Amino acid sequence: MNRTPWRPLAAIALALTLAWPVLSAPAPDLVVYGDYVLTMDPEQPEIPDGAVVVDKGVIVAVGPRPEIDRRYVAARSIDGAGRVLMPGLVNGHTHSAMTLFRGMVDDLDLMTWLNDYVFPMEGRFVDPAFIRAGSELACWEMIRGGTTTFVDMYFHPDEIAGVVQRCGLRAIIAAPHIDYPSPGFSGWDDSFAAAEDFVRRWQGREPRITPAFAPHAPYTVSPRHLRATVEKAQALGAPISMHLAEAPAESAYIAEHFDTTPVQHVAGLGMYRLPLIAAHMVQLDDRDIALTAAAGVGAVHNPTSNMKLGAGISPVPAMLAAGVKVGLGTDGAASNNDLDLWEEVRMAALLHKVDSGDPTALPAGQALAMATRLGAAAIHMEDSIGQLKVGMQADMIQLAVDKTRHQPIYDITSHLVYVLDSTDVVTTIVAGEVLMRDGTVLTIDEAALRKAVDGRRDEIRAVLGKKPEGE
Repeated sequence: MNRTPWRPLAAIALALTLAWPVLSAPAPDLVVYGDYVLTMDPEQPEIPDGAVVVDKGVIVAVGPRPEIDRRYVAARSIDGAGRVLMPGLVNGHTHSAMTLFRGMVDDLDLMTWLNDYVFPMEGRFVDPAFIRAGSELACWEMIRGGTTTFVDMYFHPDEIAGVVQRCGLRAIIAAPHIDYPSPGFSGWDDSFAAAEDFVRRWQGREPRITPAFAPHAPYTVSPRHLRATVEKAQALGAPISMHLAEAPAESAYIAEHFDTTPVQHVAGLGMYRLPLIAAHMVQLDDRDIALTAAAGVGAVHNPTSNMKLGAGISPVPAMLAAGVKVGLGTDGAASNNDLDLWEEVRMAALLHKVDSGDPTALPAGQALAMATRLGAAAIHMEDSIGQLKVGMQADMIQLAVDKTRHQPIYDITSHLVYVLDSTDVVTTIVAGEVLMRDGTVLTIDEAALRKAVDGRRDEIRAVLGKKPEGE
């Protein structure tokens, strides 16, 4: 029997069989590629020529490009030639709208800077319009630099939340409350009531926004009021963000009034029983570190701000060795003067080498982890962000490594810490949504933003008595 006529059909059947994995594959929303995929997952840290698959804002697959291409045909894709693909950065402590005070006054100690300049200028200028412009400027800067999640502590948190909602970033937004008059408030009672109201209204309202309480610091909030924060945060299941053990003046105040350290003071008031994000953590003794590790409190290291204000050097290597969850933060742009987390990664890696005299202290991989995986743990979000891993939120960035100044490349982690910077970020994605493509921020009107910022700058400059540019 002549079977020749059936050969073409057999060939077609064989081709369909070979193509079956692709034809039957699910159609996810997005595939993002990278010549280097740095997952920050200790079990699979680096994938050469890899890809990440995203569906409905969540990572559904991570692996080598050939395997991903065989299994998935996505609705959209982003090429990875000459790119590193990695988790977005986590800024564990900032005051977003203070971008409008960037460079206003420098080279002062913390208490002079706060009491003589920052607090008075805040009282004069901070209103909802100021917050909208300053927060949008901060979000633009963070999107441009590859920060995908930040922890904020500033006035008019509803305005900040609105900006975050529109621009697409992820944030823990902590409503400040303090014992003294502050913008919009006469003191503790009304600021604390407003903070509680904010937390209640924003819980569950927007998946990318987590509302939190923000008692300013143990030297500006009384023990009775700190206990009230603990009780309310516990009742609502909300996190707390606060400045803690930041500077010698704070330690001296707490020692004089309460005969203890700032850490032991707030721990004794119940703060360490809750999801606490403790910013700065500079002035610590061995017991402070042990308490922090045992309680699972997140410590946020702000090297640039701490150096600039002469606050000291946080004992980060000792905290990491003790098991403390340590992340990185920029602090506000009034004391940094930018929100560039890549600078903090590099500063942290270098600062602790010179402080200890040990060039092996805080190696590149550990410094980078503090801005990603460890940073996520420090803000109690390690189950959802900080790694490129199945089930995690699709918060990721691409950096260009194809420029002449990037060559040669031997170790991509070393390059990220010691060679690359924020200008090398080309793509920023949060929850599967592309916020920046090819270095252009897509969710913020830059021209309108510049106009708003220029207007506020002129008002502040007039009060400072500075002449306009060009005069």
